[in-house]
Amino acid sequence: MITIRRAEDRGHFDHGWLDTYHTFSFADYYDPDFMGFRTLRVINDDRVAPGQGFGTHGHRDMEIVTYVIEGALAHRDSMGTGSIIHPGEVQRMSAGTGVMHSEMNASLEEPVRLLQIWILPERRGITPDYEQKMFSEEERRGMLRLVASHDGRDGSVTIHQDVQLYASLLNGGEVTHDFAPNRYGWLQVARGNVEINGQKLKEGDGAAIAAEPRVAISGSGAEVLLFDLN
Repeated sequence: MITIRRAEDRGHFDHGWLDTYHTFSFADYYDPDFMGFRTLRVINDDRVAPGQGFGTHGHRDMEIVTYVIEGALAHRDSMGTGSIIHPGEVQRMSAGTGVMHSEMNASLEEPVRLLQIWILPERRGITPDYEQKMFSEEERRGMLRLVASHDGRDGSVTIHQDVQLYASLLNGGEVTHDFAPNRYGWLQVARGNVEINGQKLKEGDGAAIAAEPRVAISGSGAEVLLFDLN
């Protein structure tokens, strides 16, 4: 069964410096029917104005994944990490026992668009940690490239949860993914239009996947993230 979460039905707030869409309940947006999906807790589609961003704030007991779609994001945290995240790079921060960080648009001229993803960890009290890796367009084009996983295999970043996250750039072809028994999926369309098992999705749409042994995803000029969840 594939259940579509339409882009226009998400929570939306335009704060001027931040234009954000919440797939699941977050901050001032509350929908009891969309509190998350399995261990996937947050997908925020954020557009941050030039020179603006999220000042220093704290997190704990959450796996936070940042996926930049356009522009560049500057990250600093209490672990001493300072980095710039570009399109194609995946950042994973394990907040664990507690971490402070800031996320700012790295440009004074261009906006940045990113997906901020929170995943519930497999246990509380993990030692805070940070990881960032680049996955080229060639690696993602026309295939589902594993970018995050529980065991960090195939060069993916490591998530402290039984989750596999794939990224793909689609330009006229089709990719498929097989789900093991009792596994679930979530497809998030970052850009463009796609079809999943014959159902049409547009930019910003998401799809919950249950009791589907295989999904076939096609699109042109599209970018997607696919979660394989327990």
